[in-house]
Amino acid sequence: MAKPDSWRFSPDAYNFVTSIDTRFQDIDTMGHINNVAISGIFETARIRFHHHLGRHPQEQGVRWLVAAVSLSFIEEAHFPYPFDVHCAIGHIGRTSWTISSAGFQKGVCVATCDTTVVTHGPEGRRVIDGTLREAMERNFLRQPD
Repeated sequence: MAKPDSWRFSPDAYNFVTSIDTRFQDIDTMGHINNVAISGIFETARIRFHHHLGRHPQEQGVRWLVAAVSLSFIEEAHFPYPFDVHCAIGHIGRTSWTISSAGFQKGVCVATCDTTVVTHGPEGRRVIDGTLREAMERNFLRQPD
């Protein structure tokens, strides 16, 4: 798998940031934060980012389902330093979107995560509503010119 483009390692590419504490129990036998813990950190950040976008989907009888997750481990991560996770919308489709995130410790990007989410209702896939689409567009990933 190819390493993400270097511009993804810049906090300035993302509109939203949240800090998540690491835990002693996250350490693997090599003394690093383990891959499963890092995945959980990105999951927590994704939920916080979705709340940042606005209404919770269950309020409209809609479910947001994760369709794919792609993690890239760039540098070693360590306890007890917090993860500052920066998030933005990387892609918006008709019924799905991608959240692009980067995790930083002490100002260094240690991992990136791209999560594709689809929206479902009782009848199956649902088109992203206009209000949510507008919120996503305001939080789009900023690529360098």
